[in-house]
Amino acid sequence: MAPDDIPQPRERKPVTSRELARTLGISQSTISRAYSQDASISPVMRARVLDAARQLGYQPNIIARSLTTRRSNIVGIVMATMTNPFYPEMLEQLAQGLQQIGLQTLLFNVPPGQEVDSELPLLMQYQVEAVVIASATISSEMARVWTATGRPAVLINRTVPDAGVSTVSCDNEAGAREIADYLVARGHRRLAYVSGKRNTSTNVERERGFRGRLRELGLELFACMAGQEYSYDSGYVAAMELAPLRPDAVFFANDIMAVGGMDAFRHACGMRVPEDIAVVGFDDIPMANWPSYRLTTVQQPLARMVEATVQCLKDALAGPAAAPTTHLIPGTFIARASTEGAARG
Repeated sequence: MAPDDIPQPRERKPVTSRELARTLGISQSTISRAYSQDASISPVMRARVLDAARQLGYQPNIIARSLTTRRSNIVGIVMATMTNPFYPEMLEQLAQGLQQIGLQTLLFNVPPGQEVDSELPLLMQYQVEAVVIASATISSEMARVWTATGRPAVLINRTVPDAGVSTVSCDNEAGAREIADYLVARGHRRLAYVSGKRNTSTNVERERGFRGRLRELGLELFACMAGQEYSYDSGYVAAMELAPLRPDAVFFANDIMAVGGMDAFRHACGMRVPEDIAVVGFDDIPMANWPSYRLTTVQQPLARMVEATVQCLKDALAGPAAAPTTHLIPGTFIARASTEGAARG
């Protein structure tokens, strides 16, 4: 017998809810209620349905159910970059927190050079219940368009004045002021700042806090470099441009930039950290505590930020639209070896 003549096993089609209901002699609505935790159904009947479903290989079609209930139980998470190690950690915690309240996540990545506004119409097509926007900036106008659909939005690690949506963020300005106090107290006077993307709220708040506190202490910012992106390469390039000016301390807008800057100072410029130049970052990514860096930084309260974000969504989805809330959560200043040997007399 030729290979083509050998009978092939027939592909088994998935069992439908109608077939499962007919097998058990119950209605399809009972099948549906068995898979809804808050539905009215006896424990005995639920167990009977789930046991039969396991034996027959039935799995509920969540997408089909959403067409009937008009609820997808999906939250869209919008991120513009994953190159900063802070954001994969945030994404993991967000997904876990949302799953604990019965919501699943759908990640939307904003391509380089595009704004988050261009992605929100696509999110609407997917019928997500709500949206969480991180590492991206939404315009006030698009925020109003989104909330007009009746679906909540929360900004995490971002703030947009007058956007009409809830925001959850570390208190960036307070953290930057604490950095200024610490460096000045240690005798540094030629202090520099390396920015991230200039139009992001995180950068605006950190630079404003750092500059403002230095002025209150009777100092002006010695130098300011535009790092463009929150990336290792951006920090490295900015440090190379900054080194000839000989600042005695540098505050990078985030940790991954500071790590790039430290490598540039040490390996390309022949400078000692912290003896020749003190380096500070912001975020406290795991790399910040590696022995090669031991970076002084401000630890973002990520667990508390995620908890507040999940609670905002839970409250918004549970009842009528509430007024937008703003959660500013203090960070924790952590002094490490990138500055600790650098006190000036």
